[in-house]
Amino acid sequence: MRIGIAGAGAVGRSVARELIGEGHRVLLIERNPGHYQPRTVPEAEWLLADACELSALQECGIEMCDVVIAATGDDKANLATSLLAKVEFGVARVVARVNNARNESLFTEEWGVDVAVSTPRAMVASVEGAIDVGHLVPLMELRRGQANLTKLTLPESNPLIGQQICGIVLPEGAALVAVQRGDRVILPRAAETLQAGDQMLFVTASGIDDQIRAVVHGVPAGRRSR
Repeated sequence: MRIGIAGAGAVGRSVARELIGEGHRVLLIERNPGHYQPRTVPEAEWLLADACELSALQECGIEMCDVVIAATGDDKANLATSLLAKVEFGVARVVARVNNARNESLFTEEWGVDVAVSTPRAMVASVEGAIDVGHLVPLMELRRGQANLTKLTLPESNPLIGQQICGIVLPEGAALVAVQRGDRVILPRAAETLQAGDQMLFVTASGIDDQIRAVVHGVPAGRRSR
């Protein structure tokens, strides 16, 4: 996907790096010359401009973005960018950063916001939610970031399809919590086999996302889930 990020401060750059690592194309838009540092994320496209201005968004072709993230430190700017991206350019998914909790009630569909978030990881998860099937989507942090609740929706081609739920092998620090199939919730000890469209919920220790990706893409390693 092509993803536009308004705001190239510490938050915007962090989100950009993670999305690029997932294989997405990223455009960073920054109005502050002090934050305009293409060398810090050289794989991204950069534009020195104000994302609150219609002409700037036209210049960068924002309408070609699948997702726009308004990630500045100014809630007013994030709302203005969100509204322009959605109303003027028809961007399918707009994610906006909320800096001040008192402003959270403003971040609604009326302002063009599909998802309002407050942390960089939540921004990435909101983007991945747009391509849910086949991607690991972090849902929330548990115990102050020491563990994560993560979801995977199985696509047709996933190598886990046909395997027994109780036989899935996971790395140390990961556990399968449940499988949701339509209205049903299936516990990990079930002998049923996985099907396309099943939603698998994992609890994982921080820092082992790559190992989980290896398992769900057909390179199992580690221990058996309990």
